[in-house]
Amino acid sequence: MGHLDVKQLKSPKDKALYIHHLIRDLEALDIMLKNDLIEKEPIRIGAEQEFCVTSDYFFPNNNNIDVLEAINDDHFTTEIGKYNLEINSDPLLLKGDCFSMLHQQLKELLEKAKRGAKTHNSKVVLTGILPTLRLKHIAENYMTDMPRYHVLNDALKASRRQCFSIHIKGVDELSLIHDNVMLEACNTSFQTHLQIHPDEFVEKYNWAQAIAGPVLSICTNSPVLFGRELWAETRIALFTQSIDTRANSFIHKEKQSRVSFGADWEKGTVTDIFRDHISRFRSLLASDEHDDSLEKLELGEIPKLKALQLHNGTVYKWNRVCYGVGGGKPHLRIECRYIPSGPTLTDEIANMVFWVGLMLGQPEHHKSIHNKMDFKDAKNNFFKAARNGMETQFKWDNRLVSAKDMILNELLPLAKKGLESANIDSKDISKYLSIIEQRAKFKNGSQWMVANYRNLQKHKTNFEALQSITAYMYKHQLSNKTIDQWELFNPDDNLKIDISRIVKHNMNTKMLLVDQSDSLELVSHIMKWKNIHHLPVINKKKELTGLLTWTDLIKLGDKELHLRVKDIMTKNLITISQEAPLEEAKHLMESHKINCLPVVRNKELLGILTSSDL
Repeated sequence: MGHLDVKQLKSPKDKALYIHHLIRDLEALDIMLKNDLIEKEPIRIGAEQEFCVTSDYFFPNNNNIDVLEAINDDHFTTEIGKYNLEINSDPLLLKGDCFSMLHQQLKELLEKAKRGAKTHNSKVVLTGILPTLRLKHIAENYMTDMPRYHVLNDALKASRRQCFSIHIKGVDELSLIHDNVMLEACNTSFQTHLQIHPDEFVEKYNWAQAIAGPVLSICTNSPVLFGRELWAETRIALFTQSIDTRANSFIHKEKQSRVSFGADWEKGTVTDIFRDHISRFRSLLASDEHDDSLEKLELGEIPKLKALQLHNGTVYKWNRVCYGVGGGKPHLRIECRYIPSGPTLTDEIANMVFWVGLMLGQPEHHKSIHNKMDFKDAKNNFFKAARNGMETQFKWDNRLVSAKDMILNELLPLAKKGLESANIDSKDISKYLSIIEQRAKFKNGSQWMVANYRNLQKHKTNFEALQSITAYMYKHQLSNKTIDQWELFNPDDNLKIDISRIVKHNMNTKMLLVDQSDSLELVSHIMKWKNIHHLPVINKKKELTGLLTWTDLIKLGDKELHLRVKDIMTKNLITISQEAPLEEAKHLMESHKINCLPVVRNKELLGILTSSDL
């Protein structure tokens, strides 16, 4: 979709024309399969490296177009968020040292991105979800200023008919209602592509589905979103809900989200997979670039199947079917979309080597996997891995097996055999698979991040902790030290964070709130029990209406505790924004001789800042 000028499908005429081209594309694909026109060899690999663009403070930046122009390289393209960019690697033949070659190419391109970003006071960060993301970064003003993203946003909203409802429950819980698709911009992936022989495409696709859960478990790297500790790979839940075109009241009518693992094992040919997608999901977009695929075939030309590719670009399967034309020859690929970016480039290449090795190393007893494994077990394995990472117990061969045992004892040997069968360089096999082995024995990205986040929270606010974690990841993302070797770090080590402190750095978000109608006697005891000197007061709409202080209670004495909170609370409050400089907060407290500042956005209470916090 990103390479086409698109428009929203609205008029019956546009819809009819688009459907006509879509059906013709399917017929053309069937003909190409029947006449052996789809390339069978050599096999190629490729990757899409998404990354975040941040400020020098490691907060999301909104200047991806400026950075893209400074980089000035056709390998780079935009993403939906102004703080995201993507690298498209060159396709490489699957042989010899191809993975080392890909590693080197991506490293050179990321170094180029770093130089381009530096000219605009920015940095590039590899991470599945940028830890420093905040709710303000998913507003539409952070959407990349290109028509195709706004068209997609409008089309998805029109299809859904109501706001997007996000609810993710992990150690913490996230619930929010959002009015656009910018939550997609929170997700940053390392998407890997493997060309597949057309005669065995469906067999290989089903195998890709079967191994998805175990592969994901070793790769998880996105446990934190908006300061909350959620799933080991929170991207899976977030992306599923952020592009869900099913309105809540319509979910029972359309049982599958556009972002999905799938509904069942695939059967037939690759065209049947596309037919299923078209049957389940209505087209959202159209383009003025039309080709008659059947006419092109009759003329001896290879069609690009533009209508089919456009539809496919709005169906976000975690294992996606791809058709492409390279060097005048059509080919088929499986795109593995569930692997996150980061935490190091070396870790990413290891993830890819592991996945490709498993795809090639499918053993004989796992052929026709659709007859031997219940699809719901494969699907359940995937979502368990997303939630629990390396702590997952998988259903495999009709038994329960831990992620660690399955990877070390079963999958790594299969991956090694698969890579050897493709004549991959033995040094590459050893180098990258040993990283997976060490990660299974020690820790992966989500385990490292959770351990550090919890450790830092003992001495820092959540906001400070997440900024330190991002800075550490940035410092080590292109080093040879992979995630299994990362330890708990001291945030005072040389992380080179350019600190310009704002209220959010120091404010306290873990507060007790009382209602303005609460009994003063109860609230006074709560303040004694909890040793609290300041209590924010809210109304039934959850809006901040006042502040009750220990000083207020001292003045009152024990005489009138039968009153309600609103009878004695301070109503004319001096408040501050979380974005304000910390020095401004200090000045306000001193000039007004107060010890507490409520931190608000409109009338919503976000936190409090006290003199002790300073």
